[in-house]
Amino acid sequence: MDAVDIVIVGGGIIGAVIAYETAAAFPDADIVVVERGLAARGATARSAGVHFPRGTTERVRTMTDHSHHYWQRLATRLDLPIHRIDATIIASTDRADAIHETYLWPGPRTGRDTPSGTRDWTLRGCHHADVAGVAGALLAELRPRVTVWEGVEVSAIEDGEIQCLSLSHGERLWAHSVVLAPGPWIAHPAWAEPVAPLELRVKKIVAAHVDVVPGPSDALTVFDDEDAFMLPLHHRGRFLFSYTCDDWDVDPDTVERGLTPADLASARTVLERYAPEMAPLCRSGRVFCDAYGPAREPVVTELRPGLVFAGGAGGSGYRLAPAIAAETVDVLVSTALVP
Repeated sequence: MDAVDIVIVGGGIIGAVIAYETAAAFPDADIVVVERGLAARGATARSAGVHFPRGTTERVRTMTDHSHHYWQRLATRLDLPIHRIDATIIASTDRADAIHETYLWPGPRTGRDTPSGTRDWTLRGCHHADVAGVAGALLAELRPRVTVWEGVEVSAIEDGEIQCLSLSHGERLWAHSVVLAPGPWIAHPAWAEPVAPLELRVKKIVAAHVDVVPGPSDALTVFDDEDAFMLPLHHRGRFLFSYTCDDWDVDPDTVERGLTPADLASARTVLERYAPEMAPLCRSGRVFCDAYGPAREPVVTELRPGLVFAGGAGGSGYRLAPAIAAETVDVLVSTALVP
């Protein structure tokens, strides 16, 4: 079998955007996306899909700005399920300088009541998306010229002048370059060894469902001190409350089985500080996880000739996917990995 030019391992939101951008950058390349389950499932299907323009480092702020404009352009061109939303930041009064440094476009106060010792800012440029729908739409758009294999797991990647992928259905696939976009599945045996030096870790992510029907004017609220947010989901008739869960080194194949009593208790404890009347109404939710880089920034790098890793998005796979894809294309170009 002749070798294809690029194989992208992973059909989640990051893999889908990488496929979209590599197809644009290399219009004559043979590109294959390999996904062990169904594309746009896994962590992508559980993503809250919130985009708010922020970053704790200069690189992440630059990536956020790139992704913001990318999603604006693409949402119009492809009629993607992306929905603009008003937003407010609530933070301690002494964090004004940090807010203006971290967020790209914080605005004036809204005048709403906030808990004692806090204040609020409006936040421009926010939206939320059906992330699985976005990834699925991108891959559907690509299918006339990009091959997408679902239900096919990569069991091994043999190093060599041409990368050889052994697949779960007994076939092999040869490629000049392979891009790993595995989301939280960083310890998969097929690539665990070359990925290990990146020092990535997998952290659990929890978002509770709050059984309150949002009003038409309810906005996204970001609780900056807690690294949490409350998102009104009008189409589902409830709020989604995401808070920081410090449960590390979890297994993505087992962590997604559902909320634990501790998850629910933690969500209610955080929410009681800001909306105590809503805390008892946290009764369900979604659980998933993601890989985090040691610097809390995405990682895009050549692991060895012909093998590139793109991930470690730290729960911001949707928000930063366009910037991750752009950096991946840069690696492919700079290392001449595409004939």
